[in-house]
Amino acid sequence: MSEDILVNVTPQETRVALVLQGAVQELHVERTLSRGMAGNIYLGKVVRVLPGMQSAFVDIGLERAAFLHVADIWDARSHEGPPSSPTPIERVLYDGQAVTVQVIKDPIGTKGARLSTQISIAGRMLVYLPQESHIGISQRIENEVEREILREKVQKLILPEEKGGFIIRTMAEDASDGDLQADVEYLRKTWANITQQAKTKPAPTLLYQDLDLAQRVMRDFVNDETASIQVDSRENYQKLLQFGELYTPSVLSKLAHYPGERPLFDLYGVEEEIQRALGRRVDLKSGGYLIVDQTEAMTTIDVNTGSFVNGRNFDDTIFKTNLEASHAIARQLRLRNLGGIMILDFIDMENPEHKSAVLNELNRALSRDRTKVSVSGFSALGLVEMTRKRTRESLAHILCEPCPACSGKGQVKTARTICYEILRELTREAKQFNPREFRILASQVVIDMFLEEESQHLAMLGDFLGKPISLQVETVYHQEQYDVILM
Repeated sequence: MSEDILVNVTPQETRVALVLQGAVQELHVERTLSRGMAGNIYLGKVVRVLPGMQSAFVDIGLERAAFLHVADIWDARSHEGPPSSPTPIERVLYDGQAVTVQVIKDPIGTKGARLSTQISIAGRMLVYLPQESHIGISQRIENEVEREILREKVQKLILPEEKGGFIIRTMAEDASDGDLQADVEYLRKTWANITQQAKTKPAPTLLYQDLDLAQRVMRDFVNDETASIQVDSRENYQKLLQFGELYTPSVLSKLAHYPGERPLFDLYGVEEEIQRALGRRVDLKSGGYLIVDQTEAMTTIDVNTGSFVNGRNFDDTIFKTNLEASHAIARQLRLRNLGGIMILDFIDMENPEHKSAVLNELNRALSRDRTKVSVSGFSALGLVEMTRKRTRESLAHILCEPCPACSGKGQVKTARTICYEILRELTREAKQFNPREFRILASQVVIDMFLEEESQHLAMLGDFLGKPISLQVETVYHQEQYDVILM
C-alpha cells in the first residue's frame, strides 16, 4: 500500500502528516519557538579562562557567552592519568583559541549554554562519536544475542581507516543491513561537512544544527511504500532538494512541491483529523465507537458496539466490532502518538477463537507502527495489556494545555495554537474573498498573544495578504472561541 507524506511549513511551525489510502496515520508537529539548541555544534572562541573555577567562557555567537567546565573537555578527560585528575584547564585552553564545542544544555534565564568538547551526532539508528573508537549498545537492548548480532553488523560497516565509534540505539533492534548502512553513510557525510566548515569558517559560527522536522522526514520517514513527499512551501522545497542531493539522493524522485490554492492539509482532510484526534470519542464505520482516555500513568481505550446490530447474532456483532476496533486502535496510537502502558477493553467475547482472531488482527494492524510495541494476550479480566515506546510528546500534549477552569481535569488548545488556527483561517478566507479589512474577534489571552509574542507572524501575514488586520477582544469568548470578520 502506497503512503503519501504531506509537509505543511509556515514561519511559526512545521506539520507533517502520513496518509495511507486517504486516512491520516501519523501527525508530527514542530514549532519554531520550541526548538532548543542542545545538540548544536559550534566553532567557538574562548573569551576567558578561569583557572580558579576550572572553567572557561566561550563565545558561540549568542547573546551570552557559553560555559565550558574542565570535566566536559574531551582532551582533558582522555589524558593519561586517573579520571579524577583531568589536565588543568589553563593547560588546555587559552584566550582567543578557536574550539569545536557542542551544546549539552540550553541557556536558562541569566545562565549561558553549557558546552562540551566531546562531540556526538545522532542518526536514526546510530549515534556517531568521532573522538571514540568503540561500539556501544543501548542498555535498553537487553537480549545478549541480539546485542552481539547488532555489534557484528555495525563492525562490518566500519572502514579500516575509520577513527570514530558508534552507539547503537534501540531503534536499530529490527533494522536491516541496508538501514544501518544508510545511517552510517549519513553520519560520515555530516561529520565530514562539520570538519570542513571548522577549517574554513571564522569563530564563532554554527557548524551543525540538529535536523528540523522537514529534514527528518527525508532521513527517517521515507520507505519503499512512500509514493510522494509533498511540500507546500517552495522555499522549503528547495532546501529539501539541496539536503536530499547531499544526504538522501535516493529520496529525491519522491519529493514534490504542492502549488495548489487550497491548503494542503485541507485537501487531504488532515485539519479535521487533528480536531478528532484531540477528542475522547472515535466513531467506527460500523456504528460502534472507541473512548480514549489518556492519564499520567497509562492510556485506556474502551470499545463499544454503539448502534451496530449487524450480524446473525449478538456474538457476531461483538466479534465484528472488535475486529474493526483493532485497526482503529492501531491507527489512533500512531495518530495521537500515545506511549507507555495501554489497557484495551474490548467487548467481552466468550468464543476463544474470536479472542485469538481479534488479538491476531491487532498485532497485524500494529505491525505498521515504526515505534516499538509489545502486546500481551487477554487477561483474566478480559483486558489486553500492551506497551508502546515513548518517542516524543503526544499530540494532545503539544497542542493542548490543562484547562484552568476545571483544575486540569480537561484540556483546551493553547492560545498559540488558536493564534495559528486564526492565521490559517485568514489565509483560507483571503483566497476566497477580497475584503477591505480582516477583523479578529477572540478572547483576551489570544489577542494578547497576537500583540506580543505572535505580533511578528501577524504582521508578516498582513503584509503577505496586503490587507489590514485588526484585533478586538470579546470578553465572553473562551480561549478556543474566535471569529474572523470580513470588513
